[in-house]
Amino acid sequence: MRLAVLGAGAWGTALAIAFAGRHAVSLWSRAEDRPGEMAQAGENRRFLPGFPFPASLRVEPDFSAALATADLAILAAPLAGFRGLLEQLRESAPKLPFLWVCKGLEAGSGLLPHQVVAEVMGEATCGVLTGPSFAIEVARGLPTAVTLAASDAAFARQMAQGLHGGNLRIYANEDLIGAEVGGAVKNVLAIATGICDGLGLGLNARAALITRGLVEITRFGLALGASRETFMGLAGMGDLILTCTGDLSRNRRVGLLLAQGKSLPEISAELGHVAEGVPAAREVARRAAELGIEMPITRAVTAVLDGGITPRAAVDQLMARDPKHE
Repeated sequence: MRLAVLGAGAWGTALAIAFAGRHAVSLWSRAEDRPGEMAQAGENRRFLPGFPFPASLRVEPDFSAALATADLAILAAPLAGFRGLLEQLRESAPKLPFLWVCKGLEAGSGLLPHQVVAEVMGEATCGVLTGPSFAIEVARGLPTAVTLAASDAAFARQMAQGLHGGNLRIYANEDLIGAEVGGAVKNVLAIATGICDGLGLGLNARAALITRGLVEITRFGLALGASRETFMGLAGMGDLILTCTGDLSRNRRVGLLLAQGKSLPEISAELGHVAEGVPAAREVARRAAELGIEMPITRAVTAVLDGGITPRAAVDQLMARDPKHE
């Protein structure tokens, strides 16, 4: 299969490297100076240094040229740039099947990625690639299992079969909403777990947060039309566990730094960007309130991010809640 990976951050580059073992891959970057740098160096020194490009990976500076012979596009832009990238795709290759890998709810609109796709592209053959996966481990070729979800079950199966191979195991799923909700809300809960660990609250507290966090993900997803079973799989529980406990998690790092008393601007400066759980927390909390869904952990994270409460006070409030039936 001929693949066009659109976006040369760490995740797009890792996927391009992984797929280049069995496919012809074109890697495109929005930054005009990046393709030349990567082609000359034979690696992405800015976002994923130390991982040489396979011979079947071609760095392509021209957007249309990257898509010209592709059978499938993989949109690897962060959610903030997703709508703009879709608009480019619509102009250059409106009929080309595509997958996206961003996670979250669009800031301002509160839309999940597939809803943004519907606004920009209308009817499209598409889906999401998501699940427990750190870019650097995928680039290293370490065993990884992810979910490929699409409303079109046949397309999900076809793409999962085509992309599956080596140490990247891909499971097909037709619950697009559930897969996206799992990927979005787990980032919020990773911030909460980072706060918990940063405050030294112990492993009992971490386990409780992850478990009750999964309940919040499930409530939110069911209200939006997802299947409960999805949240017991890779796109739900799997991604949640990895992001909440893995030291490579940017969202977990946000929580750890919040626990140290650092402000969000200070954290953004230290990380070099805002982790996707930050805007997602606000959007999830807002939509949950509109839907009448109880999500106390998400609400607490949002209050901490907005500076309305300290991390320690947020924990105290959560622990002081009335007993509930599990």
